[in-house]
Amino acid sequence: MKLKSVLVTAAVLTLAVALPALAQQTEIAGEMVTIKGSVEAIDHTNRVLTLKLEDGEFENVTVPKGAERFDEVKVGDTLQVRYYDNVTVRVKDPGEAAVDTAEIAAARAADSAAPGGHIAAQRKMTVTITEIDLEQGVATVEGPHGYKYSRRIQNKEAAKKLKTGDRLDMTWTETVQIAVIPGK
Repeated sequence: MKLKSVLVTAAVLTLAVALPALAQQTEIAGEMVTIKGSVEAIDHTNRVLTLKLEDGEFENVTVPKGAERFDEVKVGDTLQVRYYDNVTVRVKDPGEAAVDTAEIAAARAADSAAPGGHIAAQRKMTVTITEIDLEQGVATVEGPHGYKYSRRIQNKEAAKKLKTGDRLDMTWTETVQIAVIPGK
């Protein structure tokens, strides 16, 4: 998988709609993506690092404002960036109130360590299934603030129980860890 950009608010959701028991909340396994590369450019205004990866490709990494030691990163430093997301979904009961919350938590490495740290974001929202294509195995959902997302359905049997108009509570947690690798 080619990671185009590592953002805390990245739309790398894994809405896999794997619901063996639709009344229960179901966790969909996330995926850890790790990239490593040298810092080729730094956009201090927008807090974006351009990394040259080991395969010669370039990646832009957006560093959140909570990363206090951003200014210590220099061109030529080697960075390792890890991204992980985890999703849970639950079919809502009729008349149940919608949810729409977001929380962000940041931590940084110890003062004696090289610049780095991690940030986690958790978003909970109610989405509505707007389209299900069982033949292609794809579901499309829409949520608050113009949010729209399509994803391949992993569990075909569970998908047969879903229909357009069903409301789901979707919770996803994303974490990003960035570390300067000493001596590189």
